[in-house]
Amino acid sequence: MIQSDDEGMGLVEWFVGDKGIIDYSLTLEGSENKLSHLNLPFSKRNPRQWRLFDIITAAFFAVVLLFFILLFTPLRDSMAASGRQTLLVTTTSDPRQRQRLVTLVESGHHLQPIEYCPADAVAHMPCEDPKRNSQLSREMNFYRERHCPLPEETPLCLIPPPNGYKISVPWPESLHKIWHANMPYNKIADRKGHQGWMKREGEYFIFPGGGTMFPGGAGQYIEKLSQYIPLKGGTLRTALDMGCGVASFGGTLLSQGILALSFAPRDSHKSQIQFALERGVPAFVAMLGTRRLPFPASSFDLMHCSRCLIPFTAYNATYFVEVDRLLRPGGYLVISGPPVQWPKQDKEWADLQAVARALCYELIAVDGNTVIWKKPVGDSCLSSQNEFGLELCDESVPPSDAWYYKLKKCVTRPSSVKGEIALGTIPKWPERLSKVPSRAIVMKNGFEADARRWARRVAYYRDSLKLELKPPAVRNIMDMNALFGGFAAALASDPVWVMNVIPSRKQLTLDVIYDRGLIGVYHDWCEPFSTYPRTYDFIHLSGIESLTSKSRCSLVDLMVEMDRILRPEGKVLIRDTPEVLDKVARMAHAVRWSSSIHDKEPESHGREKILVATKPLWRMPSNSH
Repeated sequence: MIQSDDEGMGLVEWFVGDKGIIDYSLTLEGSENKLSHLNLPFSKRNPRQWRLFDIITAAFFAVVLLFFILLFTPLRDSMAASGRQTLLVTTTSDPRQRQRLVTLVESGHHLQPIEYCPADAVAHMPCEDPKRNSQLSREMNFYRERHCPLPEETPLCLIPPPNGYKISVPWPESLHKIWHANMPYNKIADRKGHQGWMKREGEYFIFPGGGTMFPGGAGQYIEKLSQYIPLKGGTLRTALDMGCGVASFGGTLLSQGILALSFAPRDSHKSQIQFALERGVPAFVAMLGTRRLPFPASSFDLMHCSRCLIPFTAYNATYFVEVDRLLRPGGYLVISGPPVQWPKQDKEWADLQAVARALCYELIAVDGNTVIWKKPVGDSCLSSQNEFGLELCDESVPPSDAWYYKLKKCVTRPSSVKGEIALGTIPKWPERLSKVPSRAIVMKNGFEADARRWARRVAYYRDSLKLELKPPAVRNIMDMNALFGGFAAALASDPVWVMNVIPSRKQLTLDVIYDRGLIGVYHDWCEPFSTYPRTYDFIHLSGIESLTSKSRCSLVDLMVEMDRILRPEGKVLIRDTPEVLDKVARMAHAVRWSSSIHDKEPESHGREKILVATKPLWRMPSNSH
């Protein structure tokens, strides 16, 4: 509560009510009537009348003065900002207050938009909060992994854009330059500019394409790798770039038809992954620590580390074993930088080679500080006698479970991953996109029907709903409930990429998506996604209510999270029943979206309708904190 005393004329008091609306009240102090001291005839002195008139006059002037203060001075903004802060503190410290606000928004009775968060929250990621995570154990980098607050512990507010934010540079120009104002963080440019990572030029950040291990540019580095690896011709399609920097390696691989997903933790350089996504390169925030990465077994045709500093042989080679789980049989592993032939790291380099030999990896080349291995296709030849004590996993260890699943010190048996999945067996790109993957064989009819359904739906989105699903309007797309990746497959001929998300509580079909040559992650939508704010141009979702839980999270929580990751002027498309979309439309107003509901495509069955919403570019008032 904030109070101000207007020189004895009255006490102005304001507060944030249950509905998030600022109420004003005026309480006047009793005072001696100053006008009663005027020299008037006694017959004209009426103390009772003058006291009432004095009160009315004082109240009038106080209200007028308050009006001008609020209208023409910075106090208006500071009071509003303080009110927002009061609301945020209240909804965080009092779960009941937060729940009342959620209920009002869901019912459509909260007439005002949800408040925006403080200005210093422009890069907020709830599950990767350095302040909270710094209190956790450093063992195996546990403190740098995901650690999410409960929904009731999270302020219900909208993340603002930074001052001067501009609509992102469109693809493909964005690969080479982005607006400095969108991410005004100079640390990487200052520290890594001499290695060609990025540099400041006027109102842009420029990306020459370099990296610590390839200061001459990723193009030259990839050309060197192509002497040993079939980077052209469609043999390789999916890649994982570990500890990616600003993702110049993944961005350059796109020209070879290879779709690389890059990851790095939130780190001291500030926003590596945010830079990658602003450039239009597939990326998300992750840390190889105590848990499996959120992918199924045998997902990636190529795994790459360029000075990623992952201690692959530590903890009995647990991290190398996780890389082995994710690498497709016949796939390639590339490590550049320490410890590969690195000064004063002879033991670490010897250990790395020993682990690869124990897993029967074929050494393709050691070129300077770069080593290239190929994973065997058949069952592991892992000996019961090896210096790391590695053993094959038994059948009780599921190879593809990976949502908050602790790392195992056992090696995944290739035979436990059913189907013909090895490179050389799986079709080349782009044929693999449309062929029924062997891991989907039990759902073959469903897979083929799904492919036809999404081709028809995407054509309807474009032709009838007039949605732009390609540059310059759209580059980064998310499908929040992807199933087999049919929506992404229907967009494969356009220069866009889709993050296919498989909800962790649903059928785990992410392996099918990777077999098709697409990318994605597991995720639980009752938690925030591991990305920075404003990183996707278009969000697609079929069945929004199925992603929430009455006991764990609400539609309001989910829509606030969608707003966090959506870029200004980005669009959302939601398919669901008319009843659900009516609720969503009411809540769209609360998150400041403009929305409209449309009929589904004529050929589709069921009661679905389609909601299309647009997030505007709004700005915080000046002096908001």
